[in-house]
Amino acid sequence: MPVSDSADRECVADRNPNGERLPINELFYSLQGEGTLAGVPSVFVRTSGCNLRCWFCDSYHTSWEPTHARMSLEEIVAEVEAHAEADHVVLTGGEPLLHEESVDLLEALDERGYHTTVETNGTIHREAPIDFASISPKLESSTPTSERDPKGDGEWAERHENDRIDFEALAALVEDYPFQLKFVVTDADDMPEILELLEELRDATSEPIGDDDVLLMPEGATRERLAETRGRVAELAMEYGFRYTPRLHVDLWNDAPET
Repeated sequence: MPVSDSADRECVADRNPNGERLPINELFYSLQGEGTLAGVPSVFVRTSGCNLRCWFCDSYHTSWEPTHARMSLEEIVAEVEAHAEADHVVLTGGEPLLHEESVDLLEALDERGYHTTVETNGTIHREAPIDFASISPKLESSTPTSERDPKGDGEWAERHENDRIDFEALAALVEDYPFQLKFVVTDADDMPEILELLEELRDATSEPIGDDDVLLMPEGATRERLAETRGRVAELAMEYGFRYTPRLHVDLWNDAPET
């Protein structure tokens, strides 16, 4: 049963004092839609809550208006195991590494032999059995200025801009886990910032970062929006020698939930 259909919802701001349960917005079986593992059947565990507020966030109900059901690790693992077809699990959000309990979940999944991908904005590092870190640093173009804030008040703009890049956390993630760096790109104006960030990150870590570790992904959570951005982002990937990643789930199911 999809967690997002549960009637037992609470605001992510309501903290569980015992710290025994994770706030889960969705738990579903689908295809990985992005990155080097695109097309792989996977169980997605989507936590609720994020420390950033990208104006184009495609999981609005984990960030701008967070909703969730509280689930114990045992309940989550049981739901994952119910999808016997999949041996890949994607822990995503929101920002899943906000939650200390995510480490316990990753350990439980590792003990059961699952391959785990963690999709993170790169601002938080935790020690955990992560098979693949899909790191998506947020560019200046993600900042919710008053003109593009979904709520129209620009309240998050300064906080988001201050917190969106943490080179110490980025370097630690790159050094500790197999990784990809996945940038949401709208147009060529984003490229100077990407190049500068890569230069600083390469200086900050001893782990080599190849151009094939860098993925450019078109901004857009609907087919209509992707039709506007993907052509020029593909051309930018060819121009700069980076990889292009589709948003396969959007191509297949548009902006439907649990995809």
